[in-house]
Amino acid sequence: MSTTFYPLASLSQIESTPSREDGIPADLEEDLRAYGCKLIQEAGILLKQKQVAVATAQILFQRFWYVTSMKQFGIGDMGMGALFLASKLEECPLRMRDLINVYDLLLQHSEHEHTMGPKSNTEFKYAPMSYFGSTFYELKDTLVVAEMQLLKRLGFNVLVVLPYGTLINYLRVLGLTSREDVTARAWGYLNDAMQTPVYALYQVPTIVCASIYLTTRHMRLSLPSEPPYCWWELFDAEWEDLWSVCGYIMRLYRDRSDEERSIVVKMVNKKEVRKWLEDHSQGNEGSSNGTAAE
Repeated sequence: MSTTFYPLASLSQIESTPSREDGIPADLEEDLRAYGCKLIQEAGILLKQKQVAVATAQILFQRFWYVTSMKQFGIGDMGMGALFLASKLEECPLRMRDLINVYDLLLQHSEHEHTMGPKSNTEFKYAPMSYFGSTFYELKDTLVVAEMQLLKRLGFNVLVVLPYGTLINYLRVLGLTSREDVTARAWGYLNDAMQTPVYALYQVPTIVCASIYLTTRHMRLSLPSEPPYCWWELFDAEWEDLWSVCGYIMRLYRDRSDEERSIVVKMVNKKEVRKWLEDHSQGNEGSSNGTAAE
């Protein structure tokens, strides 16, 4: 495997993230990560931000949760901070007020869907915060703290390698660039993978090969896949890693119940995460006491 010059999570961080050590289940943490990245993507679209800045923000956001627990910082606050920091790194800076207003809009809309239900006919009406009210200045302070914590806890190592150029090069080698539908679909898988932790776990060539593999499988395209002529080995990708990345991406598309969705939407800030942990710790204590009494 080729040498990497950007940070990846260590084995100990992968086996037990800070959030899992605080009692957040792995599936719930994965869903919260995905929801935080979805908010970043939606905010970037509304702000007409460059895709490179949005992608950089999502990768920094994913890395952050390998060094910090969701019990300490909310995914909404850190997503906002990651997008603000990434806009500076990619030299397309955002105004703080614009970013705060957009996140406020997105969170209000999510709360409306959670309360009324996604199929409700009730029209969503945005209630903008007061221009000189305390809420804005509190969120402004939160944004500054989020950016500072990202830099501090990542050790100012904010180098991000994006996969898009690598994808085009690999498709050219495989003779697939003439198919626009193939390129678009593989590009889409790379963007969807931003909602998973894979960019903090695997090198870019492996992730790109996984997106091409999923594309060729779903579009029924034939490439050499039997040993000793496996096309992904041409790009120094291991089958086990490639298959693992495919699993992360495909889990994004699994069906979720309304209850699971509502839990994720509610836990966008650290107060709700702590409340959820307290409720479940009390429930576990109650069940264990009942078992002991029997």
